[in-house]
Amino acid sequence: MSFTTREATRNDVPSVLSLINELAVFEKEPNAVEVTIADLERDGFSDSPKFKIFVAEEGATIIGIAFIYMRYSTWKGPIVHLEDLIVTQEKRKLGVGMALYTQVMKYAHALGAKRVSWEVIDWNTNAIEFYKSTGASILNDWSVVQMNEENLEKFVQNH
Repeated sequence: MSFTTREATRNDVPSVLSLINELAVFEKEPNAVEVTIADLERDGFSDSPKFKIFVAEEGATIIGIAFIYMRYSTWKGPIVHLEDLIVTQEKRKLGVGMALYTQVMKYAHALGAKRVSWEVIDWNTNAIEFYKSTGASILNDWSVVQMNEENLEKFVQNH
């Protein structure tokens, strides 16, 4: 199989959203995706983009994405956050994920990032083993904390 990786363009957004939806199904959250093509175009391809996407392309078909954005650690400095690394189901275990992952790591290194951070769902043992094989650390003593939109609204109204 022959594929290339590159930075995404606005024209890639429908394929990106399709892969995001595929990931939601894989992670047993098929109805969780709220983001739209318009949201991704506005937030990722404006004068001040909120994120960057690398794509893997086989011919004219997007078969994988790495979705990243910048963060800042109060202890370390600039951080790249890998929000999602997605390879379409039928193209997994063919090197696509490693190619995208490598592109993210090289990008972070070139920026002078102090670390790349991401979450991995605990039952995705293939991903966990892949990340460990690259030298990444799984921090089992930390928990992910989130405030969803509904609870955020309630909190702001009450405080």
